[in-house]
Amino acid sequence: MMKELHSQGKTAEDIVEVLKRTPIHPRVVPAIKAAHALGCDLKIVSDANLFFIETILKHLGLEEYFSEINTNPSYVDEQGRLRISPHHDFIKCSHGCSLCPPNMCKGVVIERVQTYLSSEGKKKIIYLGDGSGDYCPSLKLKEVDFVMPRKNFPLFDLICKDPLLIKADIHEWTDGEELEHILLNLINTIATEENAQFISAADCKLQTMSAHEALPQALPVRQ
Repeated sequence: MMKELHSQGKTAEDIVEVLKRTPIHPRVVPAIKAAHALGCDLKIVSDANLFFIETILKHLGLEEYFSEINTNPSYVDEQGRLRISPHHDFIKCSHGCSLCPPNMCKGVVIERVQTYLSSEGKKKIIYLGDGSGDYCPSLKLKEVDFVMPRKNFPLFDLICKDPLLIKADIHEWTDGEELEHILLNLINTIATEENAQFISAADCKLQTMSAHEALPQALPVRQ
């Protein structure tokens, strides 16, 4: 497609201007900023491409809010044509997943993220998605995680076929306003639970210390 556009005289700058006009619900940007402010490590897993994503993030002022972008690599060559490569080089070898397209398995990305998070202690994932490519990573989520499928989109339809296959809690949404409400509620709930566990552990330690301090001094025994 990019080759065809280039042959018709369309430039990378033309593509940028179109991307800037991409419709977005007015509550999505505030939701991203709020989640980041609450301490969430935000990552992108997308079957789009790096040029598209970086252009939109820059236009919305969101470049600094995501720690990681997992997508198909892309660049503008010397002729001004946008070139896109597959995230996974399926010519060399297959990623082995029958659920995902050959160029990218989002489940593989999520497994890598999970491995990293396990080394960081107990962390929970909130996964937002709407496409069929988001089904595989949703199957990888654990009982402590959350998946937020967009209602009446491919991911939601696939989950509804057999919800028991999904270990994570399912919270569907319809628009940006509902997305923001559900996402921030989940984040606040997780934060409250983690704080409660921390306070409980601290109380237990304090009680243990108090019990030791309350013990009477041992009397010396005359030999």
